[in-house]
Amino acid sequence: MTRPEIQAAMIEILSDINPDVDWNAFGPEDSLRGTLESMDFLDVVMELRKRYHIEVPEADYGKLATMKGCVDYLEPTLGAK
Repeated sequence: MTRPEIQAAMIEILSDINPDVDWNAFGPEDSLRGTLESMDFLDVVMELRKRYHIEVPEADYGKLATMKGCVDYLEPTLGAK
């Protein structure tokens, strides 16, 4: 997957979990953790595991704080797919 495809996948996951936010208008450095409730953030982590078989250790949750952070974190794994 390319970086834009990874971002599109994240937007799809985020939209499924919280459809009240316009995730397409979300900037690369905007805080996901500030927009999502704690349980919603955990749902994102679980959805990454379900869809892409990616285990995100709790110690890495901070790396998923922004859209750019998510793409940066996922690119080494999903970029090869």
